Amino acid sequence: MVEWEDAAIVLRTVPYGETSLLVHLLTQEHGVWRGLVRGGMSRRQSAIWQVGTILAARWKARLPENLGTFTGEAVRSCAASLMESPLGLVLLSSACALCSEALAEKEAHPALFSELVRLLSEVSVSPEAPPIASYIRWEAFLLQALGYGLDLTRCAVTGEREKLVFVSPRTGRAVSENGAGEWRDRLLPLPPFLRDDSEGDPMQWCEGVRLTGYFLERAAFASHHKPLPSARERFVTLLERHEEVTGRTGQTLPEHG
Repeated sequence: MVEWEDAAIVLRTVPYGETSLLVHLLTQEHGVWRGLVRGGMSRRQSAIWQVGTILAARWKARLPENLGTFTGEAVRSCAASLMESPLGLVLLSSACALCSEALAEKEAHPALFSELVRLLSEVSVSPEAPPIASYIRWEAFLLQALGYGLDLTRCAVTGEREKLVFVSPRTGRAVSENGAGEWRDRLLPLPPFLRDDSEGDPMQWCEGVRLTGYFLERAAFASHHKPLPSARERFVTLLERHEEVTGRTGQTLPEHG
């Protein structure tokens, strides 16, 4: 018999038989791991195994290569506070789906795990004002964990560190206003909040998700002949709809603290 205990986040659940669930977790020390939760669809257990729940998990199997079973105790049920926040709920779903589909199984990413815990905690604390900028910065962190990090520190053409307003779609490196030249129309906009801790605005958020989405699709998903997760597409659709509304009315999401 082999077993381990670890901090974990529920990424995905699939019904298995009449009452059980096949669950994907992102764990702090063991990476993405699959296991069976017996009776996971029961009223007593279903609240624990919701996507986005942070929990203390235990995995047990007869042999290391077996599917094994999970048991767990919820630490924070993040989705429960987002029932009145469609944008916050789909943000949570998008982050979990990206991890479930982009990360290799059983490959530890403790820093990414910590960043996802921070993001999920932030969105569950302030559901009325989802942390959009934080989420897009998290996607950039995911790209780095996958080995496709963006270099936004200096201009790829001039070497300068100021007025960085574009990103090269070929290299993922920043380009300054002065360095863009005749290639300006072929470059991707770089919203300021990806280089600092500012919140940005709806137009910049849309630029940000297009930027990270371009590299996620090209580097992390297309190479494996997979599309971006549908949960992320729903997030982008809601975000763009929000940008259209705020562009007409001048309103923004309330600030979150």
